[in-house]
Amino acid sequence: MSSRGLNFDFRERLSAGVLVSDGAMGTLIGENGVSFKHPYDRANLTHADLVSRLHGEYIRAGARMIETNTFSANRIKLSEYKLGDRVAEINREGARLARRAAEENAVDERVPVLGAVGPMGKPLSPIGSISDDDATEIFREQVEALLEGGVDAILLETFTDLRELRLAFDVVKAFGVPMLAYKTFVEDGETLAAGLPVRVAKEISSWGVDVVGSNCTVGPQRMVGIIEQMSDEIGPVAALPNPGLPQLINGTIHYRRDVGHFTEYGVRLAEAGARLIGGCCGTTPDHIKALSDALRDFDAGGASARQAVRNVSVKERASGEGGASDIFTEKEARPVSEFAQRILDGEFATTVEVDLPRGNDITEVIEASRRLKERGVHAIDISDGARARLRMGPIAVGKIVQEEVGIEIVAHLCCRDRNTIGLQSELLSASALGVMNILAITGDPPLIGDYPEATGVFDTDAIGLVHILSEMNRGRDLAGNSIGRAPGFLIGAAINPTAENLSDEVEKIRRKHEAGAHAYWSQPVFEIDDLNRALDALADADLADIKILLGLMPLRSARQAEFLHHEVPGINIPDRVRRGLAELSPEDAPKFGVEVAQELLVAAKDSVAGAYIMPPASAPDLAGDVVEALGAPAK
Repeated sequence: MSSRGLNFDFRERLSAGVLVSDGAMGTLIGENGVSFKHPYDRANLTHADLVSRLHGEYIRAGARMIETNTFSANRIKLSEYKLGDRVAEINREGARLARRAAEENAVDERVPVLGAVGPMGKPLSPIGSISDDDATEIFREQVEALLEGGVDAILLETFTDLRELRLAFDVVKAFGVPMLAYKTFVEDGETLAAGLPVRVAKEISSWGVDVVGSNCTVGPQRMVGIIEQMSDEIGPVAALPNPGLPQLINGTIHYRRDVGHFTEYGVRLAEAGARLIGGCCGTTPDHIKALSDALRDFDAGGASARQAVRNVSVKERASGEGGASDIFTEKEARPVSEFAQRILDGEFATTVEVDLPRGNDITEVIEASRRLKERGVHAIDISDGARARLRMGPIAVGKIVQEEVGIEIVAHLCCRDRNTIGLQSELLSASALGVMNILAITGDPPLIGDYPEATGVFDTDAIGLVHILSEMNRGRDLAGNSIGRAPGFLIGAAINPTAENLSDEVEKIRRKHEAGAHAYWSQPVFEIDDLNRALDALADADLADIKILLGLMPLRSARQAEFLHHEVPGINIPDRVRRGLAELSPEDAPKFGVEVAQELLVAAKDSVAGAYIMPPASAPDLAGDVVEALGAPAK
């Protein structure tokens, strides 16, 4: 490594007074003609003079610490622009440019250079597909290059996920260099009242980071409350707010440039306990000059005394008494629905999927659900745009069915149409409406549906959605914010006992199990041997105790069977069943389909937790015929 190993004690320096940092680089690079069509980090190679000049402007404006232009220079983000093989080059050059600017523009003391490292840009497993080992290598590649380029310390900034931040911290720690770590918060009154910044500050500080702080997302006024809580818990911290909220104008991000407002609240940040203060997205050398001038004679001692008095009430608000659950606790609420209790307590459970019609008239759904309830069915499954067809939302339909019929529903929720914000919003709505059984599915691609040109979101998949549900059952969202009372969802997931690659399927189940799934709805099974083969594979993987609802599909015709077998992924119908249907008249075929399902149900009853019956859309009552094989209706 060629890092110069700056002899700079961050904690000692910040305890002595306020240190002003620099401001934004990306937005300034964009304003100077560098297109949004490639990452700003690439400017280290294509516009080196511009990058160096901007670093120098910040130092001359009063910044006594600067960051490299490498926030997004990791393999994940650069690969989106076909620059994944230039990670080391971009980071080394970013460090070199900042180092040169620091040496050429320093006035009275050496200006430390921080190697900026941001989040990867894609979520970790189970929300995304990046494993902890992959993330470690991604961060190591960037950090090594920054140190080779000559940075004095590493700055981990704008992280939302503490787990990702911890992985990055562990990488930097191995190099034995100074480190700063900033988390970003979407501040609102509830976040502050629940004391989230306090708990985050305490957690990050416990790792041994030199400086803990917060940056980006919010403006200086809203940053004050965050910093009050963080500094009250751990002492001097860093604060780098935006000048305000961004606005998209003609495809370009703009920020209001009220330097006076930024400076006024920059002083208040210092009074609240920030000792390293700078700017994030949208700030300029003008902001930093005004801030530096305002803080030049700041009385850190007097501010600390005033802060101590004020923070008595801050600590009381953040103590958590009577408030939300701690984001670091692992206690998970037990599922609260009667259907969940039946499954988890070992009673055989039956649920039937009732197809939704086009449009908004669900009279037939309500009536079919009522008849099925009378025949002993315990729950009704409502799909979520199956086969990418336009239908009503399952949570709204489920609420109506529960009220009208008095039977619980299982709402399918797919990842195709909603990002992680939308998924969590739907789940909060489900909790408020009393829809407590959720089946997490990835969803069919839009290409096969009513609107093939529609955009599939797929921020995450079924495994990630199971994780989201599990987090909510701990009383928090993905960002660690309290959602109030933990809902107690029954978390369902899918399993395919007839998968061509059974070992891959078992691995998926293991991941869903680890993410927090309670029970598994299976794809249709038509042979007991197929089920037993899958159960054996699960047992070999120490997953023998998982709760499976056996998928049963009472077929109504040979034509339906041929279509499902040959054209629908995940469904395998034995030759004997297809031949049996083909040999019967259209009137007799449905009875044969029911008998096949009944025979399998009886044979499998002692091996599974329940049955998930999927009758034809036009004949939901066939599911009731299947349930008759269990004897008298279970109450």
